[in-house]
Amino acid sequence: MAGKRILGLISFLTAGIILTGCSSGAASQGLKDKKKIKIGISQLVEHPALDSARQGFIKALKDKGYEEGKNIELDIQNAQGDIPTAQSIAQKFVSTNKDMIFAIATPAAQAAYNSTKKTPILMTAVTDPVEAGIVKSMEKSGTNVAGTSDMVPSEKQLELLKALVPDAKRIGVLYNTSENNSEIQIKNLEEAAVKYNLEVVSRGITSINEASQVLTSILDKIDVMYTPTDNMVASSLPVIADLCFKNNIPIIGAEDAHVKQGALASNGIDYEKLGYETGLKAVEIIEGKRPEDMEVSLMKEMTLVINQDAAAKLKINLPKEIEEKALKVKGGVK
Repeated sequence: MAGKRILGLISFLTAGIILTGCSSGAASQGLKDKKKIKIGISQLVEHPALDSARQGFIKALKDKGYEEGKNIELDIQNAQGDIPTAQSIAQKFVSTNKDMIFAIATPAAQAAYNSTKKTPILMTAVTDPVEAGIVKSMEKSGTNVAGTSDMVPSEKQLELLKALVPDAKRIGVLYNTSENNSEIQIKNLEEAAVKYNLEVVSRGITSINEASQVLTSILDKIDVMYTPTDNMVASSLPVIADLCFKNNIPIIGAEDAHVKQGALASNGIDYEKLGYETGLKAVEIIEGKRPEDMEVSLMKEMTLVINQDAAAKLKINLPKEIEEKALKVKGGVK
């Protein structure tokens, strides 16, 4: 009798282990059968690039038949650049049993991952998610996080820079000292700059209010400005563009949103497309795919954009091959 009890206990425990091991896949497998899927969207800060990523994500869901008011319920929250607020948003999403979290920017994604290892998390605008500690590898997430990275090849940007400003020798860069992604970009830029005989003059900032003063301190030391995919820098673009125009210094941006705000050009990220790609991954998870089995995608094609107003103000003659290929925008010039 005792033997039967022990065997029964072993069978019960084994079944429990099997069910536990399958719980992550089962959770996402059941999402498509829900009448309404609850998705929490956590955006670190409001600026054009991250806004575009959010819009792209929602558009992808709608294109695949998942629409607000019908079969999904969206709860959109903005941390206004405050990391503790991002953490509070993530914790609230978990406590209110969201079926999925969409986190826009690295601190928002880290906050979500710190709050749950079970709820599927979609991320975008994260430069190096492995370094950020939220996935195990780019090839296979290995965690409950899936999505896209906004890593931009530095060489493509420097190639564009030399084509537009061939005599440039020194590049100025501002970056947020508390954002690990920005430090990674600076390192990549410095390595790539050697090939083009360029010197990188980088300065860290800790708030948007510092941007004007810090940039002013290096304006006489640089020939061109580069703006990375840095949330604090993106929010400071109007100030950066104004100072650079006053000193006849062109700006090369890492993303098309920078060009719309006054940068001369970019061969970089289209955040709406990046967010759209993340939305397609969300649909895959809703329909049964496990986040841990998915790769983290990079943008395969960069977007070449030229600001015609900036080129005219800076009196820069655009090479014919660039002008013919580029998307053309206006604005951001005072």
